[in-house]
Amino acid sequence: MVQREGASAAMMSFTKTLQKDAHTRRYEILFDTAGWRVVEHADSEVVRAVVLTDWHRVERARRAFDIEMTSLRSEGWTERC
Repeated sequence: MVQREGASAAMMSFTKTLQKDAHTRRYEILFDTAGWRVVEHADSEVVRAVVLTDWHRVERARRAFDIEMTSLRSEGWTERC
């Protein structure tokens, strides 16, 4: 099992979906026994999928998602529930 030293319970999973017109972007960080699955979707396609075992890389992936989502929101994308 992957050690989760330094990982906060709040970061065990993360999923956000943004939408603009008929387009969606979904960002996920999900914990499983192999590590954290970091997945980015554009519409129905997987743009990026990787399993990370280093918590610091997970934090960087989350920050990259935050930066991209901020940019998309400034372009009119909205969060979908």
